[in-house]
Amino acid sequence: MTAEHPWDGNWKARLYERVREHGYDSLTAFAEARPTSSLVELAEELGRGDIAGVQVFSGLVAEAERSKQVTRLVRGQFVRELSEFLPNGWPTVLDEDARMEVAIALGQWAAYTPETHLERVRRAGDALMASPPPPGWRPRGPDDELLRTLLPDDAA
Repeated sequence: MTAEHPWDGNWKARLYERVREHGYDSLTAFAEARPTSSLVELAEELGRGDIAGVQVFSGLVAEAERSKQVTRLVRGQFVRELSEFLPNGWPTVLDEDARMEVAIALGQWAAYTPETHLERVRRAGDALMASPPPPGWRPRGPDDELLRTLLPDDAA
C-alpha cells in the first residue's frame, strides 16, 4: 500500500501495515527499538514520502493512551529531541549559544507533548535549566534514571 502523499488514502492502515512489514506488532515497539531516531527518521524508515512524522507521533500517542503509558512516551520524545538538537549531549557550559540549543530542544519536546502532560514537561525543563545534568548527558531511552526522576510514571 503506497500513496503519492502522506495524507492520501487510509494513512493509519498504511502506517500499521508498514510497522508489521518491519516485524513489529505495534508502532511503539518499532519506535522504542530506535529510541534516538527523530519522528521524521521513523517515518522515512516506514515509508519515505508516504508516511509523515506527525502521523507516527499520532499513532504513538494513541497507543500510549490505550496502554496508559503516556508519561513513558513523553520521556521517549525527550530522548528523540535531545538526540536531534544536542547530539553531543548536554552542553558543558550553558553560554548564550548553548542555552539557545537547549531551549530549542526543550521547546520541541513541549511541542510534541500531549496537553495532559504539558505542565509536567515545562516543570521538568525548568528543573533541567536550574540544575543542569552532567555535561554530555544524553539519555538513550525513556527509562533513563534522571528522566524518570524528572518525569516519573503515574497511573494517568
